[in-house]
Amino acid sequence: MDNKMIELNNVTRRFGEKQVLKGITLHVNKGEIFGLLGPSGAGKTTIINILTGQLSCGGSARIFGISCEKIGREVYRRTGTVLDNCGLYDRLSCADNLRLFAQIHQTPLFRVGEVLHQVGLDGCEGKKVKTLSKGMKQRLGLARAILHNPELIFMDEPTSGLDPATASEIHALMNELRHKGTTIFLTTHNMDEAYRMCGRIALLSEGKMVAYGEPAAICRQHCRTAALNIVTADGEKLLLSNSPDHADVIAGLMRSGQLRSIHSCEPDLGTVFLSLTGKELDQ
Repeated sequence: MDNKMIELNNVTRRFGEKQVLKGITLHVNKGEIFGLLGPSGAGKTTIINILTGQLSCGGSARIFGISCEKIGREVYRRTGTVLDNCGLYDRLSCADNLRLFAQIHQTPLFRVGEVLHQVGLDGCEGKKVKTLSKGMKQRLGLARAILHNPELIFMDEPTSGLDPATASEIHALMNELRHKGTTIFLTTHNMDEAYRMCGRIALLSEGKMVAYGEPAAICRQHCRTAALNIVTADGEKLLLSNSPDHADVIAGLMRSGQLRSIHSCEPDLGTVFLSLTGKELDQ
């Protein structure tokens, strides 16, 4: 049985003379958090706009096996979005915002209280959106996205500009959704977020996909220097090449009880991106 929720095959897109997507091919499986990682202007939001039927493209883009150029109401019922422009009404209360979207999605109104509790906004039912902090607005945006129990959620930079504690709460909610079988398509330029949250990622640079797969596997694949970080019992730090030449040194530390820790050195996603593109991911 095919469990692909999203399929892109040689997808291209131009805005005038500028080609912003250059042959993107990837797929997203049911129940995974998939990350699209790249700096601003890499093409991440353009891909979301194609997948949600807002833009046409060259090549083939499919969601739930349906061409993205033929998306209808049924597909929208099965998807949710958490975008930078979250679509909330500032003058309405949290509860009234969600009641409005519940009516649009023909969702029972009791879901309003459930999702407010799920995102940690208990007691905020009557607060107007314009009075909320950015983190609270982001959680309310997530509540709106999950109100109708979608199978697939698009999240475009969901933790951008948030403090670490609030970002961690958003991550916990994402993991909770994944454990319940929801598929999440995440765009981010935060390499640590992508590494920790995503089962697979695609690295984008100037509209091209420069790496694709599991984050740890990508880092191992592009490890240029095989080295070991060693800390001895007296706190001395050693950096040794991972080669047979140092086997006796490591064995001696182990025999003498002087080996406190040993770790292989692998690049992070930012280092990989720099080595592949010559550019740094903007934070």
